Amino acid sequence: MTGASSPRHPRGAITRRCPVMSKSRVSAEQRRALELLASSPHRATKRLLVVAHGFETDRIAGLVRSGLAAEELEVRKAGGKTIDVVRVKITDAGRKALHAEG
Repeated sequence: MTGASSPRHPRGAITRRCPVMSKSRVSAEQRRALELLASSPHRATKRLLVVAHGFETDRIAGLVRSGLAAEELEVRKAGGKTIDVVRVKITDAGRKALHAEG
């Protein structure tokens, strides 16, 4: 992600945020994704959003690029192997965009 900062999260995860989008309008698909993220207090994994909810990875990346969502990379151990888990959460800008339209 070009231009994105990657500060360390207190639990060792990397958080990626991008500048807030200039438009306040969101598409129906963006709204559906943001509503799902807003209702997920522990964040959703990127894989869950793709497999279970049918979102394309480009759509998720667009939310992150526009500042409506943020990704956190968590490194976990499972079955003796190290795996990367990407979690996605709604940002304050994403919540504002939801409220502006709803």
